[in-house]
Amino acid sequence: MTGPTGKTDKTGKDRYAMEPLAMPRNIRSDRKDESPRPRRLPRAALACALAGLCLLAACKDKNAYVPPPPPKVTVATPVRKNVIEYVEFTGNTQAQATVDLMARVEGFLREIDFKDGAVVKKGETLFVIEPEPYQAALDQAKAQIVTQQVLLSQAEIEYERAKNLLREKAGPETDVVKWATQRDSAKAGIVQAKAQAEEAAINLGYTRITAPFAGRISRRYVDKGNLVGPTINSKLATIVSVDPIYAYFTLNERELLRLTKSKREKDVKLSQPKDSPVEMGLADEEGYPHKGVMDYADLGLDPNTGTLLLRAVFPNEQYGIMPGMFVRLRAPVGEQNGVLLVDDRALGQNQGGNFLLVVGPGDVVEARPVVIGPKEGDLRVIEKGLKGDERVIVNGLQRARPGSKVEPVAAGAAPAPAGKPTGSPATGG
Repeated sequence: MTGPTGKTDKTGKDRYAMEPLAMPRNIRSDRKDESPRPRRLPRAALACALAGLCLLAACKDKNAYVPPPPPKVTVATPVRKNVIEYVEFTGNTQAQATVDLMARVEGFLREIDFKDGAVVKKGETLFVIEPEPYQAALDQAKAQIVTQQVLLSQAEIEYERAKNLLREKAGPETDVVKWATQRDSAKAGIVQAKAQAEEAAINLGYTRITAPFAGRISRRYVDKGNLVGPTINSKLATIVSVDPIYAYFTLNERELLRLTKSKREKDVKLSQPKDSPVEMGLADEEGYPHKGVMDYADLGLDPNTGTLLLRAVFPNEQYGIMPGMFVRLRAPVGEQNGVLLVDDRALGQNQGGNFLLVVGPGDVVEARPVVIGPKEGDLRVIEKGLKGDERVIVNGLQRARPGSKVEPVAAGAAPAPAGKPTGSPATGG
């Protein structure tokens, strides 16, 4: 027989003919209608399945989001102490004395005995103008004194002789009058010669120009060899006295009234302007390292500017402070008791003014507006806004936000020790 395809193999059987299925030997034909029993899993497979489920649950817990702990910030309570109240100014320094060295006599400049910009002592010779003409004038005046003295002696002798001859009626009266006149003229000549000698001595002294006080001298304005005098090249140099040195500043009317009101409200005794201490700092200095005293206050306010001119004097032994410098000054005006101060670094500023970040109930941060006062070292006076028991954030401000929770740590407290491992290290089996 051939199959559907009509193709047979060598045995004569159709290659695509289907053979009947053989029944398994272990299945009885009489249980054909019964449903098959469920197969049981081995215990080892069940344990592996449970372990896999546990591992899956653990991985799921590990990947779950855990919120971070609150950030740590350093807090400190305000300091309460008595502070000196200051009023601050800006001003400029000025030399105690400034003198232009002038040529008062005419002559050629012979010597310059200083270096430009040097510090000179009082009485030190700075310039020398040729002295010979003035020395000659002095010698001539002195000789004139001697001449007049000789004439006076001769006139006195002749006067006495003429008087004796007139008494004996041996000489005319006109001789007495003549010699009396010559005697008086010689006396006047002596006075005139002495005056000329004194003037010549003064002019000779003007040929040597010395420092009127100790100070710093400018550069020379005229070189050696030039003709100088009252009408030509008269200004030779300038010398300034800068030890001590002055600092001028002004107090406006509004500030003056504020200080007066502060005295009435706080019962603070204001210092008198004169002789009160003043502190000064240069533009590149921290604080007010220079200590001086106020030595002058003007008689009244300038009606054009509405300010009161004040002056303080400071020692300047090293000549480090120069005239014309911009300076900061402050003067104490009284003492305030029980003032609150915080670290100046804790202050923040926004459009509303100054504020502090304070840790409130529940360790929640809040922004506290404050009114600040003057700086006291590294601390800042807080005039309004604090009671004194607040926990002010002084470090970690960048991690704190108003309304957020933080973990406050007291300033100066030792950090908590790191936790130690509780298990033993694993060892090889």
